[in-house]
Amino acid sequence: MDRRTLLATFGAVPGGTLIPAWTAQAQGAFPDRPIRIVVGFSAGGPTDIVARRLAGRLGGVLGQPVIVENKPGASGTIASAGVARAHPDGYTLLLATSSSHAIAATLMRRPTFDPIGDFAPIALIGEVPMVMAVHPAFEAQSLPDLLELLRRAPRGSVTYASSGVGGIAHFTAELFMRQAGGVLMTQVPYRGAGPALQDLLAGHVPIYIDTFATTLNHHREGRLRIIANFSRTRSPAAPDVPTAIELGIPDMVANTYNALLAPAGTPQAIIETLQRAVRRVAAEPEFQDFLRSVSVEPVANSTPASTAAYMRGELDKWRPIIQATGMTME
Repeated sequence: MDRRTLLATFGAVPGGTLIPAWTAQAQGAFPDRPIRIVVGFSAGGPTDIVARRLAGRLGGVLGQPVIVENKPGASGTIASAGVARAHPDGYTLLLATSSSHAIAATLMRRPTFDPIGDFAPIALIGEVPMVMAVHPAFEAQSLPDLLELLRRAPRGSVTYASSGVGGIAHFTAELFMRQAGGVLMTQVPYRGAGPALQDLLAGHVPIYIDTFATTLNHHREGRLRIIANFSRTRSPAAPDVPTAIELGIPDMVANTYNALLAPAGTPQAIIETLQRAVRRVAAEPEFQDFLRSVSVEPVANSTPASTAAYMRGELDKWRPIIQATGMTME
C-alpha cells in the first residue's frame, strides 16, 4: 500500500499517528455527549412535564442522553437569557413559551435577550389553548350570556381571577375585552394558578382565565364550566366547549406554546439534525396522545422556518395589547 492510499484509508493526527478515517469522522458527529434542555419554570409544571417527555424520546432517537435543567424565575426570562448566551454547539437548548418569548420579552424595561434574534428555532412542539371558565352558580353560563351581562352591568363591576398581573391570563383577558368590542372586566390577580382556581371553585370570584390543563378535569366533574376555548378550533379533549370565534368574536385566539430553540449561531447542520429528531418524536402517536393528555395540541410538521414565523406572529400579536396597558417589568 503506497502512502497516498494509506492516507486515504487513515487520518493523520498531530505527532504522525494514523487513525482510521471513519473513526475520525465518527468523532465529529453530532451529538457525541449529553444535551441539556433548559426550562424556565419549576419542576412538575406543565412546561417541565412536556420537556421531560420530549427529552426522553429525543434521547432514544439521537443516541445520547437529553437532560432537563430547571432554571425558574422572572417568567422564564432567566433561563432564556442564559441559553441565549450559551455556546452555540447544539448541546444547550431551551423549551420556550409565550410567557418568556412574547409577553415577558415585551414587558422588560431593559431586555436581557432578543426573543427572535438571539435564538435559532428548531421546532414548535405544541400549543396550549387559553380558556374562560365560570363558577356553576354564576348567572352567565355561556359566552353570549357573559357578553350581554358585561354590556348592561356597570363597567368593571364583573371580576375575573388570573394567576397574576402581567401573565398570559391577564393579557388574554385584555385581548378578549378588546376583541369583544370594548367591554370591561376587573382583574383579581393571585399569586399563581392554584389560589386563583381555588377561589373560583369556592365561588369567591365568578370567572377564571387559564389553560385547559388547569381547568379541564374540574369542567368534566361539573365544579366549573368552561364557556369558551380561545383556540382556532375545538379541542378533541373537550369537544363540547365552543371557540370564541364560533361565538362571534373574530380573531379571539390566545394560547401559550412550547418551542424548542438553540442559541443563535448554532450550525445549520446541527439544527437540521435536531429538527429531524423532533419530527420523528412528534410523529409518534404515543407522544401525541401524551401531549393531548396534558392539554397540549401537538404540532407534528414544524420546521425551523415555520417556528420562527409563528414566534414572530405571537410577538406581534401580544405587543400592542401589552403596550396599551402601560405595564413594564425590570
